[in-house]
Amino acid sequence: MPRIDPAQAQFQTHEVTNMPPALTDYDLFTSDRTLVEATSREGAGWAASELTSFGARLGRSETIELGFLANRNLPVLHTHDRFGNRRDEVEYHPSWHELMAISVGQGLHASPWSYPQPGAHVARAAGLFLLVQVEAGVMCPTTTTYAAVPALRQQPELAVQWEPMIHSRRYDPRFRPAAEKTGVLVSMGMTEKQGGTDLRTNTTRATPDDGAYRLVGHKWFFSIPMCDAFLVTAQAPGGLSCFLMPRWTPDGTVNGLRLQRLKDKLGNRANASSEVEFQNAWATLIGEEGRGIATIMEMVNHTRLDCAVGSAAQMRQAVAQAIHYTSHRQVFGGPLVDQPLMTAVLADLAIESEAATALVLRLARAFDQGETALRRLITPAIKYWTTKRAPAVAAEALEAFGGVGYIEECVMPRLYREAPLNSIWEGSGNVMCLDVLRALARSPQSATALLDELALARGGDARLDRHIAELEPALRTADKREVEARGLTERIVLALAGSLLVRFAPLAVADAFCASRLDGGWTGAFGTLPSGVATRAIVERAAPDQLAR
Repeated sequence: MPRIDPAQAQFQTHEVTNMPPALTDYDLFTSDRTLVEATSREGAGWAASELTSFGARLGRSETIELGFLANRNLPVLHTHDRFGNRRDEVEYHPSWHELMAISVGQGLHASPWSYPQPGAHVARAAGLFLLVQVEAGVMCPTTTTYAAVPALRQQPELAVQWEPMIHSRRYDPRFRPAAEKTGVLVSMGMTEKQGGTDLRTNTTRATPDDGAYRLVGHKWFFSIPMCDAFLVTAQAPGGLSCFLMPRWTPDGTVNGLRLQRLKDKLGNRANASSEVEFQNAWATLIGEEGRGIATIMEMVNHTRLDCAVGSAAQMRQAVAQAIHYTSHRQVFGGPLVDQPLMTAVLADLAIESEAATALVLRLARAFDQGETALRRLITPAIKYWTTKRAPAVAAEALEAFGGVGYIEECVMPRLYREAPLNSIWEGSGNVMCLDVLRALARSPQSATALLDELALARGGDARLDRHIAELEPALRTADKREVEARGLTERIVLALAGSLLVRFAPLAVADAFCASRLDGGWTGAFGTLPSGVATRAIVERAAPDQLAR
């Protein structure tokens, strides 16, 4: 017991008590039973040992602190050097580079391409799920590099040149030609001021030049501008086309990318997003002229997978933080987690998180197994739903902390600001729902593949059976009204989530999901579960540590 200086005793006002400890020094993987189970059943059980080590590394207090540091020390753009020469470099805090080294060292940027094997995309998705819980900003360069590979493979000579450098697990942040580095990262640039999602309105021009092209124009969002190359869209003589634009030209000079400013963003602040102008920038064609959208969609589809994974990860972290805090916080003579209404709220959040985890790992398996028809439909549907639910989960989880959760020293404000991003990145909610309609209209096999998947749960719960029976005619109807796209997409995702939980989750979780989400009257507000739900068991399953007693 420390001795109190009598001279200071008169100024003592209080002791700090009943303040829960920070959630640190724990294994993010093994503490998440839902993730462990989903990783195994979707074909990546072989990665459990590696994911356990990775989860333990990420859960260390010093690793968690890197995320806070990267968000307190934001990227800085240097357009010129002190002599007035163009520099066009972005300076990141060392914490950012440490996090990037962790991501690349784990192979999250390329492992399914470097070591293709059954379950490779599932294992990578599980690893990304863990990484995002520490700092979501490093997901962007990790994702774009991973997603660039299938697009590059449409131009074999480019894939042969770039893939060996992409596969490297050595993070090299130096600003120099790719051939002189130990590893490279790839990003993308499509969005322009006047068009946004409508890429056909791109005005950037691509002029043929001795087997390559020279680009003049701009991009309104150009993320991670210190990457080594970018997939960009521009108008070539044959129409909108896709190009690979390196940071340095083949003759060893800096390419004509003129960074104008960094975006002052709501969230994702540790990651630099810029505006750029292309001044005769050198680039090479990927695919055919006029096929730019089809070419870059190979990249977009893999990016959408990660958007869904990232949102599910944010939900998990928000729920884990809320359960941890309320388990250690005493109110009215007992743990806050045991207050009936709080238990109901936390259980509802846990159900949402478990459903999202099951969905994104099942989606990753569809990428692994080449389930093209199913993937075509459920990628935009799951991306739509998980990215929409993440902000709601973050807000409700933050409220469980009270005022402590509203302070920047807590992780919750960062999660709250981060949560809306994935619903915008690679297509807003409306774009995703329209893509669902297109998949059903253009690929009838998609509806069949989904119904075959849902049939695996037949007989497991009458409420789910009824929901699927009501959904089937809507899937089969060719004439679907655009105004109903969101409702249909929601019904699709709830059916798929319900089927996965009925088949694989504990009865308490599956019953609560079907009773609340599928049995009518659900408003989407948390803490409104019907009576009879085993809320305590659900919270205990989702707890990242032993509930305090």
